[in-house]
Amino acid sequence: MPMHVPKVYHFESEQAATVMAYLSPHIILRKGLIHRVKYPQLADHLSTFLAEMLFRTSDLGMPADAKKAAQALLCQNSALCKISEDLIFTHPYRIAPLNRWTSPELDGIAAAFRADATLKVAVQELKWAFLARGEGLLHGDLHTGSVMVTEADTRVIDPEFAFFGPIGFDVGAILANLMLSYTAQSGHSGEPGTIAAYRRWLLDTIEAVWIGFETKFLALWRKSATGDAFVAELFADPAGAEALETYRLATMARIFTDSVGFAGAKMVRRILGLRTCQGS
Repeated sequence: MPMHVPKVYHFESEQAATVMAYLSPHIILRKGLIHRVKYPQLADHLSTFLAEMLFRTSDLGMPADAKKAAQALLCQNSALCKISEDLIFTHPYRIAPLNRWTSPELDGIAAAFRADATLKVAVQELKWAFLARGEGLLHGDLHTGSVMVTEADTRVIDPEFAFFGPIGFDVGAILANLMLSYTAQSGHSGEPGTIAAYRRWLLDTIEAVWIGFETKFLALWRKSATGDAFVAELFADPAGAEALETYRLATMARIFTDSVGFAGAKMVRRILGLRTCQGS
């Protein structure tokens, strides 16, 4: 199954030079969403990318020694991880030089978020998970500026923030950006009926990304669990198989909860924290 990333033809480590496929006629997904282009394959392609990458690099799909070696390599990416840690989970909840909310219109909302102790505990719990739970290989910056598309093809680019983290982070990141596109539609020109129809497509796409991811991740877990977690022979009997399936479904429910939390944090960051043209 394809991973939907550009083909790398050459990499030279000393000068950090990369030669990769030129994607044409692809455009950045964010631009397509602004122009209300519908991409019929988008949800299937994104859910495939997420399930394949996150399962096969987890302890469910990858032997422990190989996963530890990959983690050791990507632990060196601490500087870029620090950017995410600060911009997503810390800066929007305090006065920070890089925050760029719309002032004065959102001054009251920004102040309310800074004063909401329960919210700050919840966000710091997400940050702790981001810091501590190396569940699978993350793209780390999976927003609609990091996806290039045509109506038939989808490619994920810009993996410089990659590291091992909680599975729900990447899922939540792309869902957040699709939800932001939903809320932003009224800010772009167009007839009310056109805007409403595109918003319905976005909601359908958001739902299809999650359902596709969950379905494909579970299918991989049931058929391709070659990692060192949940060794198959321990669950070969009927009672074991039933217990494992119950755990699988509970795990997906937990990942969904994580994804929703990370999606919320990403959306807050884009509204109250640092905003860039193509940033996450």
